[in-house]
Order: sequence, then C-alpha cells, then structure tokens
Amino acid sequence: MVNNVSFDLNLLLTFEALDLARSVSGAARHLGLSQPATSAALSRLRRAFGDDLFTYAGGSMQPTPMARRLAPGIHSTLAAMRGLLEAERQFVPEVARTSFTVGVTDYASAVIAPRLIARLALQAPGIDLRLQAYDKAMVGGLIDGGVLDIAIGSFADPPDRSVATVLFGESFVGVARSEHPALAAQLDAASFACLDHALFTLGRDGRGAVDDALAAIGLERRVRVALPHLMALPEILRATDLVAAVPKRAAARFGAGLSLFSLDFLGLMPWTMHMLWSPSARKDPANAWLRESVKELCLTL
Repeated sequence: MVNNVSFDLNLLLTFEALDLARSVSGAARHLGLSQPATSAALSRLRRAFGDDLFTYAGGSMQPTPMARRLAPGIHSTLAAMRGLLEAERQFVPEVARTSFTVGVTDYASAVIAPRLIARLALQAPGIDLRLQAYDKAMVGGLIDGGVLDIAIGSFADPPDRSVATVLFGESFVGVARSEHPALAAQLDAASFACLDHALFTLGRDGRGAVDDALAAIGLERRVRVALPHLMALPEILRATDLVAAVPKRAAARFGAGLSLFSLDFLGLMPWTMHMLWSPSARKDPANAWLRESVKELCLTL
C-alpha cells in the first residue's frame, strides 16, 4: 500500500518515463538522470506499490497489470500539472480567468480605476476587478498576506516590506462654484484664507496641507466642513460658497458648474502617487501584467 504522506511525487515522473521508453536506459535519457539513478527510482516505485510495475519481456520492459491500471491516471495528472505550470508562466490576459484585488482611495477610485476597468474590458475580458478601501497603517500587511494584489495611493513612508513604484506627481488646485463672488478678483493667500472652506480628509483633526502652508505665513482658515469622501465635494461646492483645495486630476473630473483656480500663492509642494506591491510577486506574470497596465495608463492621466 502506498504511503500518501511519504511518497515521493518525483517517482511519478520515473513511472511516466519508463512507460514511454520501455527501458531503464531510455527512461534515464528522458529524465536526464544516470541509469543507476533511474534503476534506483524504479526500485523505490516497486517498493511503494508492492508490484514489479515494469518487467523485461521480448527485449523491452512491459507494464504489469497494475502499471497498466495506474498509467492513464499518472499520465493525465502530470499533463494537467504541466498545463497549470505553463499557464502560470505564460499569462495571457486575453483568455485569463482570474480576479485582481486593488487597494484604492477615493482619489484612485475616481482618477485611476475607470481607466483600469476600461483596459481590462478591452484587453482581459475574463478578469474581474475588486476595488477595496484600506487603512494606510495596515496596507503593508494586506499586501503581505495576499489580500491586496496592489495598492494605489500616496505613501510618504511606504511599508518596509512592500515595493513602491512611482506612478506620477500630483498637486492641489482650488475649486469653487463658477459664480462664486470671490472668483471675480485675483485671489492671494490672505483673501483665500478669509473664505469658508471644505476639507477632504481621513484624519480627525480637520487639518490638511493647506492649513500648514497658511500657518507658515501667519494665516489661518476656517474649515466649515470636513468630510472623508473626495467625490462628495462637487455637489457640496456647487450648492454653497465653500471653496476647497483638491488634487488636480480629481478636480478635473468634478464636472460642470465649478471653476478651478491656482494655489501657487500658497507654495504647496507636489506629492507622488505610488503603487505598492509585494516583492514575492516580482516574477508572477499575472501581477506583473497588472502592474505594467497601471503604469501605462497612468502615463495618459
């Protein structure tokens, strides 16, 4: 009786080679092994199955009845394994059937995800996409654990265990309703600070980069509304006299009824959008295709 726990699966390759070559020397050439090593493997096969499996008759090795019963299953199993490995080595997006889970922020959902979804529909129609929010403090563990295939966001201090690929640079612009009275004149830092503001933030202190820039020149603004959803801002700004500092590419997607204005007077520094991924996926063809697709589409944003 075969011991399923201790059985050396490499012996199945020996069985396959012997069944095809019908000689120890031919099987050895097929396996790239010496003849003594192949003979030793045959001995182990015989002990494992309690049967001779292959015996010499008429100048060649012939399978025993047990070997003939085993052969179809062994051949098909090895063929299936080779097919699986080949599919993994040669990822073909056009015919792939899989799914990707991508960690995203509100910004990435609005700016990057639509292009990625369109690309998948065109180039990889069998691939499903799962967009998942994440906590920055936990994103490294989510990538390590395979919960996320990649994560897209701005990471000033990326997790040590993740690879951070630069996607593009981003900067703030001001946004207000098109008929906002403050837009009739040239804004400067002081007049901007006097306006009522909306702030998109995931923090609890109601402060952002604009507050730090204003504080550096002795100014302070009033944040009347702080909210955690970037794409809720357009309707709020259209309905009120609030203004907001918004990432430029997101603001460009806010739609009609809003005007954008420069915030150069604040001296705000641009920042970088990254794609995080696990170093263990470096040679994974599916993950590599996903990463390359994100990089390519970001060149057109």
